[in-house]
Order: sequence, then structure tokens, then C-alpha cells
Amino acid sequence: MRISLIAATLVALPLLAACGSSNSQSTDQKTAAQPAITQADLSKALVDSGLKDQKLADCAAKVYVDQGISQDGLRAMTKPGTNAQASDPDSMGLSKDDADKARAATQKIVTDCISK
Repeated sequence: MRISLIAATLVALPLLAACGSSNSQSTDQKTAAQPAITQADLSKALVDSGLKDQKLADCAAKVYVDQGISQDGLRAMTKPGTNAQASDPDSMGLSKDDADKARAATQKIVTDCISK
């Protein structure tokens, strides 16, 4: 159980560290032209970036989506070629609002997904 908690934290921390980023690219046209990022897309991105527990990835993805992170934020979290464990957090481009939501989601993931 401790290893899962550590793994989840290692995956989530780089996502949360982008909280002060001013690289937000919110353009309605750009977002509208791209398909919506789903909970399944986010779960796959978490697994692809090193989280090996599929159930934990599914639970975490649900919490992130339910927290209301914008499509731009979800897109940043699932960007192809991004390794959430090794990526420069500032390059992910989360807005302050999305970073706050991601931080709250991570706390909820610890209680709802890992403690189960």
C-alpha cells in the first residue's frame, strides 16, 4: 500500500507543481477544434507515465475529471510524449485555477483511491 501511495504522489506532484504557470493557452477555437479529453484518456496517460496500478489510475482520473479541471488542463496533463514523473512542471501549462483543482484532486485521491 505504501508503494502505491508513493507512486501516486510521484505521478501527481509534477502535475501540481505547475500551479503558477502563466502558459495557459485558453482559446475557444483551439479547444473547440480538438476532441474532448475523457476520464479514460487521463487514466491511460497516468499509466503511460509510470503509474502501474490500473485501478488507481482509473480512480485518480475520475477524481481529476470530477474536480472540474478544464479541457485545456486535461489536455496539458495528457499531452503525447509527456512523462508526468520527468517532465518540467512549468511546461505543462496548467492555469492557476486548474492547478488549484489538481491539488485538491490529489488530496482526494489519497483518501478516496489509495486508502481503499
